[in-house]
Amino acid sequence: MAPLRFSANLSWLFPELSGFPARLRAAGSSGFEAAEIGWPYAEPPEALARAAREAGLRVVLINTPPGDREKGENGLGAVPGRQAAFREGLEQAVLYAKALGCSRIHLMAGRVPKGADRAVVRGEMETVFLENLRHAAEVLAQENLVGLLEPINTRITDPRYFLDTPQQAAAILQKVGRPNLQLQMDLFHWQIMDGNLTGNVREFLPIVGHVQVAQVPGRGEPNSPGELNFSYLFQLLEDEGYTGFVGCEYQPRGDTVEGLSWLRSYWEMRGRPQAGQ
Repeated sequence: MAPLRFSANLSWLFPELSGFPARLRAAGSSGFEAAEIGWPYAEPPEALARAAREAGLRVVLINTPPGDREKGENGLGAVPGRQAAFREGLEQAVLYAKALGCSRIHLMAGRVPKGADRAVVRGEMETVFLENLRHAAEVLAQENLVGLLEPINTRITDPRYFLDTPQQAAAILQKVGRPNLQLQMDLFHWQIMDGNLTGNVREFLPIVGHVQVAQVPGRGEPNSPGELNFSYLFQLLEDEGYTGFVGCEYQPRGDTVEGLSWLRSYWEMRGRPQAGQ
């Protein structure tokens, strides 16, 4: 059983630093071997790639563009009438992924339109999503990239998000049937929506391409007060043979580096030398 590998989500970690290049340097100095960036599009891809190389980091995940944030968009994959914008955003994401050497792109589903009844529009939105995912799978396959679907909880984080349970995402992946589309397992969202983490990890891990973690309900560090026992969950992932990266997508309660005591403890228990040793 190999130890887990962790990536620093720089859209969340090191908020005390301005700009992704500075956060990449901080992540490298803190001992991370990889990083992920939700939306890297405000920075030139070449500059980000250079900063990652200098920090000794792999970039392992980015998201497709969110769409028009001022209009409340949070992804476009399943949004009727926004197919062309989704495909344009996908092309931009592929450009960044290639420049960064990043093999995985989270294909954001987006939100149920304002004022619409989820049950009424669900069928139409799934049809749009399937169409866009089949297109995305073809585009990504040409570049040897993997697309990920992430359920986001609709109880706390995003009440109108279309894709909100692992069961829904897995059913869509089965309908698309493309090997380069996989599931993104964020334990924060999964616990809030469905619980049963042991069963769900074991059931869905064969189609999982990336994992993310944060404590519930505060979305802080794994060792912050909350519902989840991450010593158990990390051991479960190891026992089940997970070999991908575990993204640290949480809101630091204070200084990011001080808050990484949980990760330093994990590395120490697994016999990994600490940064600077």
